[in-house]
Amino acid sequence: MSLYKSVAWILIVFLILLGGLIAPFGDILGTKIGKARFSILKLRPKKTATIITIITGGFISSISIGLLILVSEEFRQRLFVDIPFLQKTLDESKKALIPLQEERKKLEGTIIQKEKELNQLKNNIQEFRRGNIVIKRGQPLFIAEINPSSNIKLDLTKIFNEADKFVRKIVIPNNKEPKNILLWRPSDITKIETTASGGGKWILLIKSARNVLKGDNYVFVTPDLLENKFVVKKGDVITSSILGESDLNFKSINLKIKSLLKETRDEIKSKGSQVSEINTNGNFVKKIRDFLQENKNIKFKLEVVSLRDSKTVEPIVVEINILKIES
Repeated sequence: MSLYKSVAWILIVFLILLGGLIAPFGDILGTKIGKARFSILKLRPKKTATIITIITGGFISSISIGLLILVSEEFRQRLFVDIPFLQKTLDESKKALIPLQEERKKLEGTIIQKEKELNQLKNNIQEFRRGNIVIKRGQPLFIAEINPSSNIKLDLTKIFNEADKFVRKIVIPNNKEPKNILLWRPSDITKIETTASGGGKWILLIKSARNVLKGDNYVFVTPDLLENKFVVKKGDVITSSILGESDLNFKSINLKIKSLLKETRDEIKSKGSQVSEINTNGNFVKKIRDFLQENKNIKFKLEVVSLRDSKTVEPIVVEINILKIES
Protein backbone atom coordinates (compact mmCIF):
# COMPACT_ATOMS: atom_id res chain seq x y z
CA MET A 1 0.00 0.00 0.00
CA SER A 2 2.91 2.39 0.84
CA LEU A 3 4.44 1.67 -2.59
CA TYR A 4 1.22 2.76 -4.32
CA LYS A 5 1.13 5.95 -2.23
CA SER A 6 4.75 6.75 -3.16
CA VAL A 7 4.03 6.22 -6.87
CA ALA A 8 0.95 8.42 -6.60
CA TRP A 9 2.88 11.25 -4.97
CA ILE A 10 5.70 10.98 -7.54
CA LEU A 11 3.10 11.10 -10.32
CA ILE A 12 1.44 14.18 -8.84
CA VAL A 13 4.80 16.01 -8.49
CA PHE A 14 5.71 15.03 -12.04
CA LEU A 15 2.42 16.34 -13.44
CA ILE A 16 2.88 19.63 -11.58
CA LEU A 17 6.39 20.06 -12.97
CA LEU A 18 5.27 19.06 -16.46
CA GLY A 19 2.40 21.55 -16.36
CA GLY A 20 4.80 24.22 -15.12
CA LEU A 21 7.19 23.55 -17.98
CA ILE A 22 4.59 23.37 -20.75
CA ALA A 23 2.57 26.38 -19.59
CA PRO A 24 5.40 28.94 -20.12
CA PHE A 25 6.15 27.26 -23.41
CA GLY A 26 2.57 27.79 -24.52
CA ASP A 27 2.67 31.39 -23.34
CA ILE A 28 5.96 32.07 -25.16
CA LEU A 29 4.63 30.37 -28.28
CA GLY A 30 1.45 32.46 -28.19
CA THR A 31 3.45 35.67 -27.72
CA LYS A 32 5.78 34.91 -30.63
CA ILE A 33 2.85 34.04 -32.90
CA GLY A 34 1.19 37.30 -31.92
CA LYS A 35 4.33 39.33 -32.69
CA ALA A 36 4.88 37.45 -35.95
CA ARG A 37 1.37 38.44 -37.01
CA PHE A 38 0.73 34.77 -37.81
CA SER A 39 -2.83 33.95 -38.82
CA ILE A 40 -4.80 30.66 -38.91
CA LEU A 41 -8.01 30.31 -40.96
CA LYS A 42 -7.89 34.05 -41.72
CA LEU A 43 -8.25 34.93 -38.02
CA ARG A 44 -6.65 38.00 -36.50
CA PRO A 45 -3.15 37.33 -35.05
CA LYS A 46 -4.36 38.07 -31.50
CA LYS A 47 -7.14 35.45 -31.78
CA THR A 48 -4.70 33.02 -33.38
CA ALA A 49 -2.36 33.40 -30.39
CA THR A 50 -5.28 32.76 -28.04
CA ILE A 51 -6.21 29.57 -29.90
CA ILE A 52 -2.58 28.36 -29.72
CA THR A 53 -2.59 28.97 -25.96
CA ILE A 54 -5.87 27.00 -25.60
CA ILE A 55 -4.42 24.13 -27.65
CA THR A 56 -1.37 24.11 -25.40
CA GLY A 57 -3.57 23.90 -22.31
CA GLY A 58 -5.50 21.00 -23.87
CA PHE A 59 -2.19 19.36 -24.67
CA ILE A 60 -1.20 19.60 -21.00
CA SER A 61 -4.50 18.00 -19.92
CA SER A 62 -4.15 15.23 -22.53
CA ILE A 63 -0.61 14.41 -21.40
CA SER A 64 -1.78 14.39 -17.75
CA ILE A 65 -4.66 12.00 -18.43
CA GLY A 66 -2.48 9.82 -20.68
CA LEU A 67 0.18 9.49 -18.00
CA LEU A 68 -2.45 8.67 -15.37
CA ILE A 69 -3.88 5.96 -17.62
CA LEU A 70 -0.40 4.59 -18.37
CA VAL A 71 0.94 4.62 -14.82
CA SER A 72 -2.08 4.13 -12.53
CA GLU A 73 -3.95 0.83 -12.73
CA GLU A 74 -6.51 2.15 -10.22
CA PHE A 75 -7.26 5.14 -12.47
CA ARG A 76 -7.74 2.83 -15.45
CA GLN A 77 -10.09 0.69 -13.32
CA ARG A 78 -12.13 3.74 -12.29
CA LEU A 79 -12.27 5.21 -15.79
CA PHE A 80 -12.95 2.19 -17.98
CA VAL A 81 -14.70 -0.24 -15.62
CA ASP A 82 -16.29 1.51 -12.65
CA ILE A 83 -17.86 4.45 -14.51
CA PRO A 84 -19.66 2.29 -17.17
CA PHE A 85 -20.70 -0.09 -14.40
CA LEU A 86 -22.08 2.78 -12.35
CA GLN A 87 -23.92 4.12 -15.42
CA LYS A 88 -25.44 0.69 -16.07
CA THR A 89 -26.43 0.40 -12.41
CA LEU A 90 -28.01 3.85 -12.57
CA ASP A 91 -30.03 2.89 -15.67
CA GLU A 92 -31.23 -0.32 -14.00
CA SER A 93 -32.18 1.61 -10.88
CA LYS A 94 -34.23 4.04 -12.98
CA LYS A 95 -36.07 1.11 -14.62
CA ALA A 96 -36.71 -0.47 -11.22
CA LEU A 97 -38.04 2.86 -9.98
CA ILE A 98 -40.83 2.99 -12.62
CA PRO A 99 -43.06 0.30 -10.97
CA LEU A 100 -42.50 1.98 -7.61
CA GLN A 101 -43.65 5.31 -9.04
CA GLU A 102 -46.78 3.66 -10.47
CA GLU A 103 -47.43 1.98 -7.12
CA ARG A 104 -47.02 5.36 -5.44
CA LYS A 105 -49.63 6.89 -7.77
CA LYS A 106 -52.06 4.06 -6.95
CA LEU A 107 -51.39 4.52 -3.25
CA GLU A 108 -51.98 8.27 -3.53
CA GLY A 109 -55.26 7.57 -5.35
CA THR A 110 -56.30 5.17 -2.58
CA ILE A 111 -55.43 7.74 0.07
CA ILE A 112 -57.51 10.39 -1.72
CA GLN A 113 -60.46 7.98 -1.94
CA LYS A 114 -60.16 7.12 1.75
CA GLU A 115 -60.03 10.82 2.62
CA LYS A 116 -63.27 11.35 0.68
CA GLU A 117 -64.88 8.45 2.53
CA LEU A 118 -63.65 9.86 5.83
CA ASN A 119 -65.08 13.29 5.01
CA GLN A 120 -68.38 11.65 4.08
CA LEU A 121 -68.35 9.78 7.38
CA LYS A 122 -67.69 13.03 9.24
CA ASN A 123 -70.62 14.64 7.43
CA ASN A 124 -72.83 11.70 8.38
CA ILE A 125 -71.80 12.03 12.02
CA GLN A 126 -72.58 15.74 11.94
CA GLU A 127 -75.97 14.97 10.47
CA PHE A 128 -76.64 12.44 13.23
CA ARG A 129 -75.76 15.08 15.81
CA ARG A 130 -77.97 17.73 14.20
CA GLY A 131 -81.09 15.63 14.13
CA ASN A 132 -82.77 12.34 13.34
CA ILE A 133 -81.92 10.69 10.03
CA VAL A 134 -85.15 9.40 8.53
CA ILE A 135 -83.69 8.24 5.20
CA LYS A 136 -80.19 6.81 4.68
CA ARG A 137 -78.00 7.29 1.63
CA GLY A 138 -78.66 4.52 -0.92
CA GLN A 139 -81.95 3.52 0.71
CA PRO A 140 -84.65 2.44 -1.78
CA LEU A 141 -87.60 4.84 -1.56
CA PHE A 142 -89.97 3.79 -4.29
CA ILE A 143 -90.37 0.95 -6.78
CA ALA A 144 -92.67 1.04 -9.79
CA GLU A 145 -93.18 -0.97 -12.96
CA ILE A 146 -92.95 0.82 -16.31
CA ASN A 147 -95.22 -0.24 -19.14
CA PRO A 148 -93.30 0.28 -22.42
CA SER A 149 -96.51 0.23 -24.45
CA SER A 150 -97.85 3.34 -22.70
CA ASN A 151 -96.66 6.95 -22.66
CA ILE A 152 -93.25 6.69 -20.91
CA LYS A 153 -93.05 10.39 -20.09
CA LEU A 154 -96.54 10.35 -18.55
CA ASP A 155 -95.74 7.19 -16.56
CA LEU A 156 -92.58 8.78 -15.16
CA THR A 157 -94.53 11.88 -14.12
CA LYS A 158 -97.08 9.73 -12.25
CA ILE A 159 -94.31 7.68 -10.59
CA PHE A 160 -92.49 10.87 -9.56
CA ASN A 161 -95.63 12.34 -7.97
CA GLU A 162 -96.42 9.13 -6.09
CA ALA A 163 -92.82 8.79 -4.87
CA ASP A 164 -92.76 12.46 -3.85
CA LYS A 165 -95.97 12.05 -1.85
CA PHE A 166 -94.60 8.95 -0.13
CA VAL A 167 -91.29 10.63 0.80
CA ARG A 168 -93.03 13.79 2.09
CA LYS A 169 -94.89 11.68 4.66
CA ILE A 170 -91.53 10.45 5.96
CA VAL A 171 -89.52 13.69 5.91
CA ILE A 172 -92.14 16.40 6.66
CA PRO A 173 -95.21 14.52 7.96
CA ASN A 174 -96.81 17.62 9.53
CA ASN A 175 -96.53 19.79 6.42
CA LYS A 176 -99.83 19.78 4.53
CA GLU A 177 -98.56 21.97 1.70
CA PRO A 178 -98.40 19.91 -1.55
CA LYS A 179 -94.81 20.89 -2.31
CA ASN A 180 -92.48 18.64 -4.30
CA ILE A 181 -89.33 17.75 -2.38
CA LEU A 182 -87.81 15.08 -4.63
CA LEU A 183 -84.98 16.24 -6.87
CA TRP A 184 -83.41 14.18 -9.64
CA ARG A 185 -81.21 15.05 -12.59
CA PRO A 186 -82.99 15.64 -15.92
CA SER A 187 -80.22 13.69 -17.68
CA ASP A 188 -81.16 10.57 -15.67
CA ILE A 189 -84.79 10.87 -16.75
CA THR A 190 -83.82 11.37 -20.41
CA LYS A 191 -81.67 8.23 -20.26
CA ILE A 192 -84.52 6.24 -18.69
CA GLU A 193 -87.02 7.44 -21.31
CA THR A 194 -84.66 6.47 -24.13
CA THR A 195 -83.98 2.99 -22.72
CA ALA A 196 -87.59 2.18 -21.79
CA SER A 197 -88.88 3.32 -25.18
CA GLY A 198 -86.86 0.57 -26.82
CA GLY A 199 -89.22 -2.09 -25.48
CA GLY A 200 -88.94 -4.74 -22.78
CA LYS A 201 -90.18 -4.94 -19.21
CA TRP A 202 -88.64 -2.52 -16.72
CA ILE A 203 -88.67 -1.61 -13.05
CA LEU A 204 -87.86 1.91 -11.85
CA LEU A 205 -86.06 1.92 -8.52
CA ILE A 206 -85.69 5.31 -6.81
CA LYS A 207 -82.92 5.56 -4.18
CA SER A 208 -81.83 8.35 -1.89
CA ALA A 209 -78.60 10.03 -2.98
CA ARG A 210 -77.70 11.13 0.58
CA ASN A 211 -78.80 10.98 4.20
CA VAL A 212 -82.00 12.91 4.87
CA LEU A 213 -82.95 14.50 8.19
CA LYS A 214 -86.48 14.92 9.40
CA GLY A 215 -87.73 18.30 8.26
CA ASP A 216 -85.37 18.68 5.27
CA ASN A 217 -86.86 20.66 2.40
CA TYR A 218 -85.35 18.57 -0.40
CA VAL A 219 -84.44 14.94 -1.02
CA PHE A 220 -81.93 14.21 -3.78
CA VAL A 221 -82.58 10.86 -5.45
CA THR A 222 -81.08 8.65 -8.16
CA PRO A 223 -83.43 6.60 -10.36
CA ASP A 224 -82.23 3.20 -11.61
CA LEU A 225 -83.92 1.41 -14.51
CA LEU A 226 -83.78 -2.35 -14.02
CA GLU A 227 -84.89 -5.11 -16.34
CA ASN A 228 -87.92 -6.86 -14.84
CA LYS A 229 -86.78 -10.44 -15.39
CA PHE A 230 -87.06 -13.75 -13.60
CA VAL A 231 -84.22 -14.17 -11.12
CA VAL A 232 -85.26 -17.67 -10.00
CA LYS A 233 -88.13 -19.98 -10.80
CA LYS A 234 -90.02 -22.41 -8.61
CA GLY A 235 -87.96 -25.55 -8.01
CA ASP A 236 -84.61 -23.98 -8.97
CA VAL A 237 -81.65 -25.17 -6.87
CA ILE A 238 -79.88 -21.90 -6.12
CA THR A 239 -76.93 -23.20 -4.08
CA SER A 240 -75.84 -26.53 -2.57
CA SER A 241 -73.19 -28.00 -0.29
CA ILE A 242 -71.85 -31.46 0.57
CA LEU A 243 -71.81 -32.71 4.19
CA GLY A 244 -69.01 -35.09 5.13
CA GLU A 245 -68.76 -37.32 8.19
CA SER A 246 -66.99 -34.55 10.14
CA ASP A 247 -69.96 -32.21 9.53
CA LEU A 248 -72.62 -34.50 10.95
CA ASN A 249 -73.20 -32.55 14.16
CA PHE A 250 -75.70 -29.80 14.81
CA LYS A 251 -73.10 -27.04 15.24
CA SER A 252 -71.45 -27.79 11.90
CA ILE A 253 -74.83 -28.09 10.19
CA ASN A 254 -75.97 -24.70 11.53
CA LEU A 255 -72.75 -23.11 10.23
CA LYS A 256 -73.28 -24.81 6.87
CA ILE A 257 -76.84 -23.47 6.66
CA LYS A 258 -75.73 -19.90 7.48
CA SER A 259 -72.98 -20.14 4.88
CA LEU A 260 -75.41 -21.50 2.28
CA LEU A 261 -77.90 -18.69 2.87
CA LYS A 262 -75.13 -16.11 2.51
CA GLU A 263 -74.02 -17.73 -0.75
CA THR A 264 -77.66 -17.72 -1.88
CA ARG A 265 -77.96 -13.96 -1.24
CA ASP A 266 -74.79 -13.36 -3.23
CA GLU A 267 -76.04 -15.57 -6.05
CA ILE A 268 -79.42 -13.86 -6.44
CA LYS A 269 -77.71 -10.44 -6.25
CA SER A 270 -75.44 -11.48 -9.12
CA LYS A 271 -78.55 -12.41 -11.12
CA GLY A 272 -80.08 -8.96 -10.62
CA SER A 273 -82.33 -9.35 -7.58
CA GLN A 274 -82.87 -6.16 -5.56
CA VAL A 275 -84.10 -7.83 -2.35
CA SER A 276 -81.76 -7.75 0.62
CA GLU A 277 -83.17 -10.69 2.58
CA ILE A 278 -84.19 -14.27 1.78
CA ASN A 279 -87.36 -15.72 3.28
CA THR A 280 -87.15 -19.33 4.46
CA ASN A 281 -90.20 -21.56 4.64
CA GLY A 282 -90.85 -24.30 7.14
CA ASN A 283 -88.84 -25.68 10.05
CA PHE A 284 -86.05 -27.07 7.89
CA VAL A 285 -83.63 -27.31 10.84
CA LYS A 286 -85.87 -29.85 12.62
CA LYS A 287 -86.39 -31.72 9.36
CA ILE A 288 -82.62 -32.00 8.85
CA ARG A 289 -82.04 -33.14 12.42
CA ASP A 290 -84.72 -35.83 12.16
CA PHE A 291 -83.27 -36.98 8.86
CA LEU A 292 -79.75 -37.30 10.30
CA GLN A 293 -80.96 -39.31 13.27
CA GLU A 294 -82.52 -41.86 10.92
CA ASN A 295 -79.66 -41.91 8.42
CA LYS A 296 -76.08 -42.16 9.66
CA ASN A 297 -72.61 -42.92 8.30
CA ILE A 298 -73.40 -41.69 4.79
CA LYS A 299 -72.74 -38.47 2.88
CA PHE A 300 -75.44 -35.83 2.49
CA LYS A 301 -76.14 -32.85 0.33
CA LEU A 302 -77.88 -29.63 1.35
CA GLU A 303 -79.79 -27.76 -1.36
CA VAL A 304 -81.38 -24.28 -1.24
CA VAL A 305 -84.48 -24.54 -3.44
CA SER A 306 -86.74 -21.70 -4.60
CA LEU A 307 -90.42 -22.12 -3.67
CA ARG A 308 -91.76 -19.55 -6.15
CA ASP A 309 -91.06 -17.64 -9.31
CA SER A 310 -89.36 -14.39 -8.33
CA LYS A 311 -88.57 -11.38 -10.52
CA THR A 312 -86.14 -8.50 -9.97
CA VAL A 313 -87.84 -6.84 -6.99
CA GLU A 314 -90.01 -9.72 -5.77
CA PRO A 315 -89.26 -11.62 -2.53
CA ILE A 316 -87.11 -14.74 -2.68
CA VAL A 317 -88.69 -17.64 -0.75
CA VAL A 318 -86.62 -20.82 -0.27
CA GLU A 319 -86.46 -24.07 1.63
CA ILE A 320 -83.43 -26.18 2.47
CA ASN A 321 -83.57 -29.85 1.56
CA ILE A 322 -81.21 -32.63 2.64
CA LEU A 323 -80.50 -35.52 0.29
CA LYS A 324 -78.53 -38.74 0.45
CA ILE A 325 -75.52 -39.11 -1.79
CA GLU A 326 -75.20 -42.56 -3.21
CA SER A 327 -71.73 -44.00 -2.61
